[in-house]
Amino acid sequence: MIADRPVLLVTGGSRGIGAAVCSAAARQGWRVAVNYASNKGAADKLVAAISDAGGEAIAVEGDVGSEAGIGAIFAAVDQAFGRFDGLVNNAGIVDVPARIDEMSAERLERMFRINITGSIRCAAEAVRRMSTRFGGKGGAIVNVSSMAAVLGSAGQYVDYAASKGAIDTFTIGLAREVATEGIRVNAVRPGVIDTEIHASGGLPDRARDMASSIPLQRPGQANEVADTILYLLSPSASYVTGAILNVSGGR
Repeated sequence: MIADRPVLLVTGGSRGIGAAVCSAAARQGWRVAVNYASNKGAADKLVAAISDAGGEAIAVEGDVGSEAGIGAIFAAVDQAFGRFDGLVNNAGIVDVPARIDEMSAERLERMFRINITGSIRCAAEAVRRMSTRFGGKGGAIVNVSSMAAVLGSAGQYVDYAASKGAIDTFTIGLAREVATEGIRVNAVRPGVIDTEIHASGGLPDRARDMASSIPLQRPGQANEVADTILYLLSPSASYVTGAILNVSGGR
């Protein structure tokens, strides 16, 4: 272990955009905590791949939708690395396509608990560790939003879109709140990205089916979003805070 390397926690890091961020961050010298809620096999496989490539990573179990889960995640990072430099709030869910009049209260509660409250609570824990107000050395937070926050996802996922709209507002507010404490806070809005999340919402072919509606005529790839996130975490973005960057192929 090289103690002077920065430490990055990626929630929902075992697959999709999160996994791409973990791999790219490790290549750039971050020590990475790969968070997962249930898919231990995927997280362990990613950690092994990072280690085989000369990087350093650990798998960290914990559900960001629960206080106990968040506590376990940050306790594990503290124990393994003893420092904290960056957070990517990537963990999130969709549900099956539905109109708002078909959505149950239970669906909405789960959506907002994981996508909104989980991200805010993880950011709070990160601030406690990074803020100069608490003796930290500063750092960076990147929230993963969605173009759904702008487009609304009518007839499919208006609850998901609303949750990502909250993330946009939270990003701007938190950026201003901690700007004098050495912490930069930004977000990315992925468009239609070819990852497993579409299958979890019951539309496994959604990314390919929507290609013709995207100005660049193709869905994005997870590594394209990851590259933008790594830029926002890096010193190259030292004067960027409160920004929300669209990674959407023009959609």
